[in-house]
Amino acid sequence: MPSNKSVSDAPIVQFTNCRILRSHQLQREDLWVREGKILNPEKLFFDEKGSADIQLDCKDSIIAPGFIDVQINGGFGVDFSLATDDFKSGIDLVSQKILSHGVTSFCPTLVTSPPSVYHQVLPQISIRNGGAHGAGILGAHLEGPFISKEKKGAHPEHCLRTFEEGAFQDLLATYGSLDCVRIVTLAPEMKRSSEVIRELTKRGICVSLGHSVANLSQAEEAVQHGATFITHLFNAMLPFHHRDPGIVGLLTSDKIPAGQRVFYGMISDGIHTNPAALRIAHRAHPKGLVLVTDAIAGMGLAPGRHTLGQQVVEIDGLNTYIAGTKTLSGSVATMDTCVRHFQEATGCSVETALEAASLHPAQLLGIEHKKGTLNYDSDADFLMLNDGLYVQATYIAGEEVWRQDALGM
Repeated sequence: MPSNKSVSDAPIVQFTNCRILRSHQLQREDLWVREGKILNPEKLFFDEKGSADIQLDCKDSIIAPGFIDVQINGGFGVDFSLATDDFKSGIDLVSQKILSHGVTSFCPTLVTSPPSVYHQVLPQISIRNGGAHGAGILGAHLEGPFISKEKKGAHPEHCLRTFEEGAFQDLLATYGSLDCVRIVTLAPEMKRSSEVIRELTKRGICVSLGHSVANLSQAEEAVQHGATFITHLFNAMLPFHHRDPGIVGLLTSDKIPAGQRVFYGMISDGIHTNPAALRIAHRAHPKGLVLVTDAIAGMGLAPGRHTLGQQVVEIDGLNTYIAGTKTLSGSVATMDTCVRHFQEATGCSVETALEAASLHPAQLLGIEHKKGTLNYDSDADFLMLNDGLYVQATYIAGEEVWRQDALGM
C-alpha cells in the first residue's frame, strides 16, 4: 500500500519486532514515528490510508521513553558549577556523552556557589531540544545556596545564604535571573522560605526540599505552599525518627493537598542509599520515585581528584568524597546503571524501573504530555534496550543519535 502524502511529506518509520512501554506495560506492538512525534497507526491507516516508508526490525528489543535526569552536576571532566570561558562547550560535551546512557533530556545542576558564578553561568544555559548534538536541556536545577549549614553535605559553607528581609528579591539578586531555571532546592525550615516557595511556584519553577533539618510539619507546610520534590531522599536531611519522621515523612503524609503528588529523587548507585532504604521508600510511595544520578565531573573518568563547584573531590572506585574526608559528594553513576541497580535492589518490574527514570521526572516537571511516555503525539525520544536493561540505541525526535556498535545488538 503506497504512502499517502496528503497530510505530510515526512517519512513514516515503523519500528517492528519490539516490546514497547506504554500504559505501564511492555506491549508487543510496533512503534510508528513521523516528524519527531509518535504516530497513532489507526489514524494513519483509516484517515490517511497511509503506511510506513521505512521499517526497522528491533530484534526483540524493549523500547522505552528516553531517560530524564533532573540532577546532574556535570560529568566527563565538566563541572557545571565552574564559570569557565568554555562553559558552553562543556555542557555540549556532557549532553553528547550521556546519550549512550539513555539520557535524552536533563537539568544541568549547580551546587551552592558565590553569586558571581550564577551570574556568569546561568546566562550560558539555554533551554533547547535534543538531537544528534546531544540530550535536550530542560532548564537548570539550582541546589543551594539557601540550605542548612548542618546538612550542607559537599556544599561550601562560606557560600551558604539565608533569606533576608526581601526574601524573594534576595534570591533574585543571588541568582541574577530565573529565565532558564527549572528547579530550586532549598531548606524549608529557613525563615521566610514560605514566600519564596510561593513566588517560585507562581513562576512555574519546581521547588525541592533538601539539605535541610526540617521537621515533618515544616516540610508539610512547604508542600502546602507549592513544593513538589525532595532532593536525594535520605541524604543531607534528618534521619527518619518515629516521633518526627522529618522530610522523609512526606512519603506517607496525609497533609498533602488533594491532587498534588510529592516526588522524591533517589541516587540508586548502591552507595548513597542502602538497598533496604531504597526498598522502604519505593514501597511507601512508588509513584513518586524519581531516579537521579547526582553525577559530578568525575563521571566517566578514571579515579582521582576532580572538582564539584568550589570543592575538590576524590573518586575512589564508585565512592566520591570531599578530598581528605569521608563526606559523600555526588556520584559517578550513570542513569542506566541507576535504573539497573534500582530494579535489582527492589525486585520491581522492568516497567517500574524504566518509568522511575522517564515518566516520573516528566510528571515532576509537568511535561508528561510530550516527554516521558510513548503516547501518541508525544516527542519520539526513546531507547532500545536489551532484557538486561542495557541501552542499545538512543533516539531523539525519531532520529537515531547513538547506537551501540554492531556487536552490541
